[in-house]
Amino acid sequence: MAVTDVDEAALLDAAGRAQAGAYAPYSGFRVGAAVLTADGRVFTGANVENAAYPATICAERVAVPSAVAAGARDLVALAVVGDGPGPCTPCGTCRQVLFEFAPDLLVVAAGSDGAVARYRLGAELLPDGFGPMRLTAR
Repeated sequence: MAVTDVDEAALLDAAGRAQAGAYAPYSGFRVGAAVLTADGRVFTGANVENAAYPATICAERVAVPSAVAAGARDLVALAVVGDGPGPCTPCGTCRQVLFEFAPDLLVVAAGSDGAVARYRLGAELLPDGFGPMRLTAR
């Protein structure tokens, strides 16, 4: 599936549905994510907070391992929907996890106010990211 074939509205809708399942009793900031694979499957995730804050996991880092566990490693696009105004972009740790599988990933970010922005992961959100290609030159 090419990036031009991405139904962004459907992907944002899937992320919004995932957001409803978020567990955010401490911050109240719910995030949902939906990742689209090259074979057309969509895997979703929601943030899961923990009283021991470092143990909290972001929505993107719920969705990506779900895809990987199902054998899907060719990620095409990601939609992220978060509470609050303005587009909700992936945090730094999530950007690194996403970069591992798809440096050119299309990221569609939205906020509760309806604002939507589109980014290319490696070019705009994590330029010069550290990926598997760095480990091949020994």
